[in-house]
Formats: sequence, C-alpha cells, structure tokens
Amino acid sequence: MKGLLAAVLLASASLALAQPVSAYPTRAVRVVVPFAPGGPSDTIARLVGQRLAERLGHQFVVENRTGAGGNVGVALAAKAAPDGHTVLVTTTSLAVNVTLSANPGYEIRELAPVVNVAWSPNMIVAPAQGARSLGELVAASRARGLTYGSPGTGTTPHLTAEYLFKNLAGLEVMHVPYKGAAPAVAAGLAGEVPAVAVALAAALPHLKTGRLRGLAVTSTQRVTAIPEVPTVREAGFPAFEDYTWVGVFVPAGTPQPVVARLNGEVNAFLDRPEVRERLEALGFEPVGGSATRFAAYLQAEVVKWAKVVRETGAKVE
Repeated sequence: MKGLLAAVLLASASLALAQPVSAYPTRAVRVVVPFAPGGPSDTIARLVGQRLAERLGHQFVVENRTGAGGNVGVALAAKAAPDGHTVLVTTTSLAVNVTLSANPGYEIRELAPVVNVAWSPNMIVAPAQGARSLGELVAASRARGLTYGSPGTGTTPHLTAEYLFKNLAGLEVMHVPYKGAAPAVAAGLAGEVPAVAVALAAALPHLKTGRLRGLAVTSTQRVTAIPEVPTVREAGFPAFEDYTWVGVFVPAGTPQPVVARLNGEVNAFLDRPEVRERLEALGFEPVGGSATRFAAYLQAEVVKWAKVVRETGAKVE
C-alpha cells in the first residue's frame, strides 16, 4: 500500500511538472545583465525582454549589475528564488570565470541553461588614428609592450587578446578591464588604449563610421558585415576561432515548464526573418535550440576556456 501511494504521488508530481505553467509570470520579471548598458548581453537582453513582455503579459525589466568581470550579476541571479521571476542574460564569461576566478561567487550547477540566443566573433580594434593592421600594432609593441582594453576580466575578448598577444605574438601586455563592452569601446574611441578586444557586435557601428579600425576577427572566415577586416590567420597568425555567445539562464530548480516556455518563446522570436536580419545587422548570428543542447554546449565551453586560462596564465586583476 505504501509502495502504491508513493507511486501515485510520484506520478502526480510528474504530471504536474509536465503541465504548462499557465499563470507564469504573475508579476514583472527581473532580467539581470552583469555588464554595462550597450554591450552584447545588454542588447540581446533588451530585444528578448521586449518580446517576452509582449507575449507573456508582464514587464521584463533589465537590471545591469556590473562588477568582477560579470561575477556580481551572475551570483545575484544564481541565488534568486527559482520561480522564473529572475532571468539572467550573460555571455561566455560565465564559462570562463569558474576557472579564472578563485571564488566567482557561484557554481555552474546553480544555474539552469534556457537557450543560447546568439553569438558574435571576437575582434581586435584600434582607434582610427592608431595602428593600420594587426602586424603594425604588434611590431610597434615589441619594445615597449602593449596595453589593451577589454569588456572585463574573464570575458572571451580578454582571453582572446591574452592568447593572441602573449602566446602567439610573444608581447608583454597590460590588460585594462572595463565594466562591459560599451565602456571598452568608448576607451578605444577616446584613444585611452591603442587596442581593444571586443565582440564584433559592440564595435560594428563605429567600424561602419570609420571611428574605429578593425584589425582582425577571430572567425575562420571574413564577416559579411565587415568584409574589409581580415581573419587572424590572414593577419599573419595561426588561425583560431573565438566567439562571445549570449545566453539566457534561470536559477537551478526553476520549474521545467517555465524553462520550456521561455525557451519556446525565444526560439519562436529567433525564427522570425526580421529578427534574424536585425541581429545580423548588429553583428550577431542567431543560434537558438533546446535547453538540453545549450547545457551540453556550456559544459564544452567550460572545458575549452579552462584550457585557455591555463595556457595564457591569465589572472584576475
């Protein structure tokens, strides 16, 4: 009898989990972005948040919580109540910081992947009045070393630059971490640093106006939006491929129907031709797919970037 009761309770619980959460959300949803406004994660969060608000009937309010290369915002979201009313939109830095930071303030298992929204190749840019090519930048930095900026410690542009400038070019480097892609790009525009490593999406508007010069992209092929910018291999260095992806997460333990609803809404959004065109114009490639697929990709990314951290000797400033 006890065994039968347990089986019934288990079946009832499974049925409840399988049913849609029709009442979700019941109030405004906080969308935590761990970087400053204007960067890739912020741009994606606002596009997706607007769509979700329209579809689900409650506001999705973006909250930029910067600090520690993204760790402050991620930790905040990871510790939130797992009820679907806190959503995290962050970048590849999530996969990097679990290795790079001695105590990032969270563990990967505290977050449930929802969907990988889009990605953008990383690139090296210079002020318009600065280096005209990656080779010129490296040659000019042989004697005095190179100071470069990035969106923050633990971001993939940071590690991309470390690998390129230290491991491949053999330069002495000084990393200047900013609190997001937008402040890093602003520093490049102002000539505060001779080079900035960012995701393409953050730099694209200024490449179009000529206020920044693209020196190399980390994709294996040139990017259609900026065909004049060579790949790293074409710029004279061994080919490698690095991207900044932007994904949606919720605290672990969030009901599966909520995760499924969010995943389905974002995928439907990405399937619209005008949305894909808009993302591509901003320098993003839409991704989408299941939460399971994103979880497997995330695990592979943790392994990949742990290796890069070890090889570059990158440290938290």
